[in-house]
Amino acid sequence: MEFLYVGTRRGLEADIVTKEGIPFRVVDIRGFKRSLSLANLGRAAAALAGVVKAMELVRSFRPDAAIGTGGYVCGPTLLAASLLGVPTLIQEQNVVPGITNRLLAKFVTRVAVGTPEAAVHFPRDKVVVTGNPIRREVMSASREEALASFHFDPAKKTVLVSGGSQGARSINRAMIGVIAHYVAHPEVQILHVTGRGDYEKTLGEIRAAGIDLAAAGNIVVRPYLYDMPQALAAADLAVFRAGALGIAELTARGVPAVLVPYPYAAANHQEQNARAMARAGAAQMILDKDLTAERLLSVLAELLHEESRLKRMGENSRALGRPQAAEEIAALVLAMTEGRKA
Repeated sequence: MEFLYVGTRRGLEADIVTKEGIPFRVVDIRGFKRSLSLANLGRAAAALAGVVKAMELVRSFRPDAAIGTGGYVCGPTLLAASLLGVPTLIQEQNVVPGITNRLLAKFVTRVAVGTPEAAVHFPRDKVVVTGNPIRREVMSASREEALASFHFDPAKKTVLVSGGSQGARSINRAMIGVIAHYVAHPEVQILHVTGRGDYEKTLGEIRAAGIDLAAAGNIVVRPYLYDMPQALAAADLAVFRAGALGIAELTARGVPAVLVPYPYAAANHQEQNARAMARAGAAQMILDKDLTAERLLSVLAELLHEESRLKRMGENSRALGRPQAAEEIAALVLAMTEGRKA
């Protein structure tokens, strides 16, 4: 089976995909500004050029199916594939779909959504609730091995804190006071992933607060984790942004969460993701503008000291999990190609 990944030069995928040995091609396009501007004229021209380039790529690669996840580059690529008669599938990850996927829904063959809430935004005859795909390692990681790798005590509650691969300044700032509290109350252990860009600044603020991490056996601060599935396996509670894939991994493991949605996400979709989790009783939400050390510490203390509530949140989280989502999406794609061959 052959794959071709189409992306932009600016995205992380340009580096990640090629390192995995997957062929990568570029279609340069940028999103439109939400107001009338001269910049939008240039971007409209680039979008038309992107469709032409995408048509060339589809004709040369001759795929049996095309899949898009909603980024700007998916627009011209899936449109080109659809116009050339290739079966196409959108994988919408968020509760509130982005404009690219809303527009593409008119042209594509099927739509695989990550949550039931997203289904209402798409044609009923095209949409299937599959959940969002996760890494296989999320389900296979061992809690015992994970705790041992961080030198954590299996008898204590473990909190995993991460603002995503790029980190989150607001979360890191709030965590200074939280870490200061739990250094003095070592019955809770914390794994805090700051993001590479904010690591040194966060360490400096921790030192400035008089905290000696070397002497604190219950606090681990890292710039980045290559093995996030292992960290999830260790966690009794997580403090996360509300990106759809992060939530998919939390729910697959049944990890209750405190979600702090990124306030500048397109269409504020992270807040809607977080609200859906909160309604299901799987998470508590703190808006970024309301996040302080005191507020976060209060929520963490409340949850960590109410064993029955934390357990119930974990059960609610697991009930939302769709660990087989990748297999279901693959089955949809194969079914589309079989129909074409028939």
